[in-house]
Amino acid sequence: MRNVKYCRTCTKMLEFPIMKAKIHPTWFPEAKVTCACGNTFTTGATVPEIHVEVCGSCHPFYTGTMKFVDTAGRVDAFKAKMKGANVKRITKSEKRRAKKERKLQEEAARPESLSELRSAKS
Repeated sequence: MRNVKYCRTCTKMLEFPIMKAKIHPTWFPEAKVTCACGNTFTTGATVPEIHVEVCGSCHPFYTGTMKFVDTAGRVDAFKAKMKGANVKRITKSEKRRAKKERKLQEEAARPESLSELRSAKS
């Protein structure tokens, strides 16, 4: 069985395949949503239970009250990120110098002749 729709411009009947089976997630029409403030309500979702930090009954925009919302350590994460920013960074010229030194050491370690190469493999 196919879905049939009419084209808007040429009034021809067009056939579309029906949705594929077993590729769509399970739909829960009575999914329970629980807020950090204690408010609960139901909605449709692909998971049976949802936990949120802010809902319509406690969000500052809807309630009109000023409220500081910190989501489980955002401030701590920011401080840790800033602490890592103070670590001394290697400049581009230092990187180039180190790469050049590494290259010179590799060249010095290479055998200069074929006989040295053969003796190194043995």
